[in-house]
Amino acid sequence: MDFAQEITVNIPRNRFIELFDDPENLKHWQKGLLSFEAVSGTPGEPGATSRLTYKQGKGTMEMVETVTRRELPDAFDGTYDAKGVHNICKNEFHDVGGTATRWVAHNTFEFTGLMKIVGLLFGSMFKKQSLRMMNEFKSFAEARA
Repeated sequence: MDFAQEITVNIPRNRFIELFDDPENLKHWQKGLLSFEAVSGTPGEPGATSRLTYKQGKGTMEMVETVTRRELPDAFDGTYDAKGVHNICKNEFHDVGGTATRWVAHNTFEFTGLMKIVGLLFGSMFKKQSLRMMNEFKSFAEARA
């Protein structure tokens, strides 16, 4: 499943990147995040892996992030792996007149096992969740402009 989404965040791109690039800020805009743990490499650099743990219902869900491209302030890409789900996320950050940032996220979700059925039946859920997370970052960032 492939889709792209975009939003405009009303802060200059340099401030956007400063907030986006700081792992300490994740808890402020990724609802349910319980922990972010560097596993290997330098966090945020290509090849680095990190474990993210989220509250999900009455349990937890672990996801492993692998940074695949870091060309800030223009782009940041990674893969996100959880049980039965592989997400490739390519992010572009465009300066809008020096006062705002247009964030374009290209997502590819690949499913295995039982998650293939979930993907087929509830694919729109992944799109909504991705856009919700982008909007949560927007709210967080604009409040700290």
